Amino acid sequence: MEFSSKLLENAVYEMSQLPGIGKRTALRLVLHLLKQPESQTAQLSTALTALREDIRFCTNCHNISDKELCEICSNPKRDRTMVCVVEDIRDVMAIENTGQFTGHYHVLGGKISPIEGIGPQDLSIAPLVSKVMSGEISELIFALSSTMEGDTTNFYIYKQLQGTPVKTSTIARGIPVGDELEYADEVTLGRSIINRIPFEGSFKMS
Repeated sequence: MEFSSKLLENAVYEMSQLPGIGKRTALRLVLHLLKQPESQTAQLSTALTALREDIRFCTNCHNISDKELCEICSNPKRDRTMVCVVEDIRDVMAIENTGQFTGHYHVLGGKISPIEGIGPQDLSIAPLVSKVMSGEISELIFALSSTMEGDTTNFYIYKQLQGTPVKTSTIARGIPVGDELEYADEVTLGRSIINRIPFEGSFKMS
């Protein structure tokens, strides 16, 4: 792809680094921005800069937040003793949209994946185990996607908690095996939360 401007080329290159954005789509987006009022582009730039500089992570659940505690963790009406374990903020948003869960969350920041070089130490598993050990949690709900990596992560955490009185459950398999949680429709996901099953009953012990 030939460019008549180095500035245009640089902008297209940076835009094409985003997931799912190819060079042609990046060019279309950049040209669209050029047609907009300068103030709109400035607002976009300001929003992205503020995102990088000011974004925080909730000290309790590790969700993306503007403050030390996210709105969910700071809400006194939420049940602190029931914690739903998810991969990232997209899963929190998906479950919140169902309106069926009133507890807290714990965002791991990914899934165990040896192929990608992601081990337990790379995720926020240790803080979750510490929270359970402190006696704060009565039920832990595993809501990771039903993939090999998701099941491996669930089982690893489960093994770390053996011997504790915490109840462990997993969302019902209304979610197709291999699907990511964020793509499930709200009704199916909501029913999966309501009809969750004991985690030890979701796999065969060897």
